[in-house]
Amino acid sequence: GQLSNYHDLKPEYYRSVGNTDSELAFCWLLDKIREKYPKRPSNMAAVFRYAAKLSNTLREKGVFNMLLTDGVFVLAYCTNNLHYITRRAPFGKATLIDADMVVDFQKETTPNDVVTVIATRPLTNDERWQKMEPGEFALFKMGELI
Repeated sequence: GQLSNYHDLKPEYYRSVGNTDSELAFCWLLDKIREKYPKRPSNMAAVFRYAAKLSNTLREKGVFNMLLTDGVFVLAYCTNNLHYITRRAPFGKATLIDADMVVDFQKETTPNDVVTVIATRPLTNDERWQKMEPGEFALFKMGELI
């Protein structure tokens, strides 16, 4: 992150190891989630949507692009530059933007795979990446946008 005026974030339970804005913001975010959900809820999608809502507060303090996961869900939150692409069978080939290289995703995957890549900028130039808008979030479950 590139946050300013973030020292008012006062996590009570989680403590950062270092002193960066990203660590403090993450600890604050986890504290707020723990406060609202003291026990693991059955609806984890709701937890991630709540984290996205909290991220709006952090966005007011500056740049805060974020990925948050529990191993099943992945939340992508955009402040300024975030893109994603979801690939599924039949997998094709794609050319990397920053290298003279073509990747054959069919050789790297199985027919049952769903692969979502999230990056600040598109990584390939011959695929259609989805650009996220400032303040927008996307929630994925096992690679699929939900």
